[in-house]
Amino acid sequence: MKRTFNSLLALLIISSAILAGTTLFAQTKKQSKTMKPKILFVVTSHDTKGSTGEPTGYYLGEVSHPWEVLQQAGYEIDFVSPQGGKPPVDGFNLDDPINKKFWEDAAVQQKINHTMKPDQVKAKDYAAIYFAGGHGAMWDLADNKALSQLAADVYDQGGVVGAVCHGPAGLVNVKLKNGQYLVNGKHVNAFTNEEENAVGLSNVVPFLLESKLIERGAQFEKSGLWQPHVTTDGRLVTGQNPASAAGVGEAIVKVLQAK
Repeated sequence: MKRTFNSLLALLIISSAILAGTTLFAQTKKQSKTMKPKILFVVTSHDTKGSTGEPTGYYLGEVSHPWEVLQQAGYEIDFVSPQGGKPPVDGFNLDDPINKKFWEDAAVQQKINHTMKPDQVKAKDYAAIYFAGGHGAMWDLADNKALSQLAADVYDQGGVVGAVCHGPAGLVNVKLKNGQYLVNGKHVNAFTNEEENAVGLSNVVPFLLESKLIERGAQFEKSGLWQPHVTTDGRLVTGQNPASAAGVGEAIVKVLQAK
């Protein structure tokens, strides 16, 4: 009788363990289905255009327009900047309804006003990384080794790298595992030398972005002044200017969905 009781007790314990394991697996599977894939937005911490004294920062529309496209497509957006915390903003225009939507979204404002530092970010958590423009990017993205490594890691793990306008400044020193520059041999675009001349900052920025990308081996594409132009080369997506920002977001979605 005692042996029968012990056998039944053992069977009950085993059955309970199996049931608990099955429930945990189902909960984990359900959670994995409901978790949104994540994209990391990189914004500048730099707030002044060289020695001019003119303010700058990330360009609002180059964050809000891709954000709108990507969050509508089901992606969660996180923000990182070289210094972390609240980044400076340029191009502040709330007459633009998407800018207004972004600026008045409390959850988004909580994130972008408390951007992460690069050492707080793990590349494996992100399907894509996107470098927003704004002239500030020219001063603090190119030489930030941690951000360059994040971009390389995202790309090397099969993710997508995107950038727009001055955002590709964050790509000029990105080297992959094979030792090659990310942009080497790839079709790329960004804020052009002609556009930099048109805004009178060719002698203010630390380097000309178009020229630097070509120096790194990129096959540079461009359109006329202020015309939208988006270039996709495999898992690299770049845009020329603020008018290209939404298009870059749309192209990132296409590449991610194609994967």
